[in-house]
Amino acid sequence: MALPLLLLGMAGGTVYLRHWRPLEVPVAAFRQDVPVTVFGLGAIEAQVLARIGFELPGTILELAADHGDRVAAGAVLARLNPISQQARLARAEAALLSADAAAARADAQRERAEAQFTQKQATARRRRDLANRGVGSQEAAELAETEQELARVDLLVNRADAAVARAAQAEARANLETERATLEKHTLRAPFDALVIARSRETGAALNPGEAVFTLVAPDSIWMQAFVDEGRAGDLALGQSGVVTLRSRPGRPIEAQIVRIGLEADRVTEERRVYLRCQACPTMPVVGEQAEVVIETGRLPRARLLPEQALHGFDGAAGTVWTIEDGRLAQRRVSIAARLVDGRVAITDGLPEDIALVARTSSSLAVGRAARAVPAP
Repeated sequence: MALPLLLLGMAGGTVYLRHWRPLEVPVAAFRQDVPVTVFGLGAIEAQVLARIGFELPGTILELAADHGDRVAAGAVLARLNPISQQARLARAEAALLSADAAAARADAQRERAEAQFTQKQATARRRRDLANRGVGSQEAAELAETEQELARVDLLVNRADAAVARAAQAEARANLETERATLEKHTLRAPFDALVIARSRETGAALNPGEAVFTLVAPDSIWMQAFVDEGRAGDLALGQSGVVTLRSRPGRPIEAQIVRIGLEADRVTEERRVYLRCQACPTMPVVGEQAEVVIETGRLPRARLLPEQALHGFDGAAGTVWTIEDGRLAQRRVSIAARLVDGRVAITDGLPEDIALVARTSSSLAVGRAARAVPAP
């Protein structure tokens, strides 16, 4: 008899504990002025970065810059040994002098031929006039006309020779300019105002065409490239403020601002690229250094914050939450106003303010069970 009574008492106690004794559950409190932020990982990059070298092969004769130097546009960075090219330039200069002389001689011969043709033309005209008047012989007139024709042909030949000489002169001048340009290419100059972040070769090194000697960045083009989960990137906009923390400067965040948002997401990582320009960049940035960024996309005047794990069936926009209504546990479907960077979600509407929102779930929660709200830790 005692055992059935004991079992009945235990069952009654269980029923009491489950349905009548209030379960203490933590509830979410209202928060004021809640910042909505997204988190991203990335690195320091330069929008304008150039790895520069010589356009032709050679041996480095001089290096005028090193990593860490700031150089102005047009400043000399390095020089190749120019001896061979200087010899080619001297040969081109001599060829131009020769072409100039040949052109001058051809012009002189053309002028002589023009004078002879003019003279023969006048003589032929005069003798033909005399022959027509019966004063001179027809034979003398015909001979003068033949000499005139020969002078005309000689003039044509000399004009052609002068044109060929001028063409050769132009070619020699072009070759000279080419050799001068090639000699100029033995000097490497900064293409823009830059910071030297790497020097890849030293004096005496033999180079192939296009082989990088320096890596340059434009200091005012330094920015932070961050990768943000595309599921949290929907509210990103140009001009939004962010905070960048470099690995080399922990605890010293840098204010930044979004200046570009990538229009193509990574199909593997499902992330978007976001670029931020710092307001006060480090004096010596390290391109490629890893960094973290937190971007504020907005603020909620008033909201209740709940860990994502406290929602059932959460699809990124809505989920089912536990509530305390009339002293008992219940469930409601609510919309999410924002997802926060710390893994919590913000609820601003869809739930009456007098209904407590359970902040932590457990296996002891059951619809209809008596519950008492306690502040969430």
